[in-house]
Amino acid sequence: METLYRRPIPSDTIAFSSAEGRQVFAEALASGGLDGYFPLAEQFHTQSEPSFCGLGSLVVALNALGVDPGRLWKGPWRWFAEELLDCCVPLSHVRERGLDIEELACLARCNGANVELRYSDAVDLAAFRAALSDAARGAIVLIASYDRAALGQTGSGHFSPIGGYLAARDLALVLDVARFKYPPHWVSAERLFQAMLPIDPATGRARGWLALQRREQGLSLGFSVTCEGESWSGVGQRLGDVEQALRSAQDLDALIRAVEPLVAHLELRTPNAPAHCDALLGALQALRELPLYAQVEGSVGAAACEAVTLLVLALGPLLEPEKRSLIGLVPNASEGERALANELENVRAQLAALAQRARKADSCDSEQ
Repeated sequence: METLYRRPIPSDTIAFSSAEGRQVFAEALASGGLDGYFPLAEQFHTQSEPSFCGLGSLVVALNALGVDPGRLWKGPWRWFAEELLDCCVPLSHVRERGLDIEELACLARCNGANVELRYSDAVDLAAFRAALSDAARGAIVLIASYDRAALGQTGSGHFSPIGGYLAARDLALVLDVARFKYPPHWVSAERLFQAMLPIDPATGRARGWLALQRREQGLSLGFSVTCEGESWSGVGQRLGDVEQALRSAQDLDALIRAVEPLVAHLELRTPNAPAHCDALLGALQALRELPLYAQVEGSVGAAACEAVTLLVLALGPLLEPEKRSLIGLVPNASEGERALANELENVRAQLAALAQRARKADSCDSEQ
């Protein structure tokens, strides 16, 4: 079996550590095109599996943004590593087939980031250059999804963070997380944008980029949506069915019945950090003190009551205004209520990503 040690970079890219690469770095630093580079450089990481480019890029991004994962990594330390990114898509599935850009956006949202997903076929080069400029000044962390072959590299779909931008020469710094294959390199922004345009077979449309910022609220310490045991699209379709049932529900019992199919996909984790355990216990206590909890418990029993109550609250914004009075509101005044509000915001973000996938699947089916 042939073994490989790195690949030569294409002739129209500039190796980061080369003399020309250093000169480009100096020019970008002087022009303010590397303000966002240093937090990323502190966290630069090599993907641990051939199919983990998305996870590796997200690890770099979340740690650079200073997002607290809310649960232990090793020993007493809380830190993002690829094994912690297990919501939305099981790690076993990622190891087998990688991720598409929608799945990576879901993972980012459920781990404490606000995410703007842009498809290259829905924008123009000017929009990408604007995103590069935002990333260069540190306003966002940008993860690019592109086709390696379109850049003259070996392989196909790939994710990597963008470390800087020299606008005067229109060069973007790709911090390739497959460092065993290609080193970080400068490449034309126009060329990189063109490499985002080939269709990704997993989504049926062009690739693009994610613009990430830290979410100041909504960190989940306990509840997380999981697709374990079922495909991502299958859970998304199930959520689409739940949304339809919610819209037609006329009373609380109907709302409860509508969300019950999602209970198996709502996981309750137990954090090991004492402060986070206390916060989660406070959130659960606040949940149990809501009038809605007692009503749900009377319908489904104690075993599923927490999950059903949380799902009804999380999906409440989908209801028509006149129906929202059926479930009430989380007051969000005490620490426990604020912790509960964070759990709800996080679960909503995950469900929103799944709902988007479900709507897209419906649209594709109707076009065929």
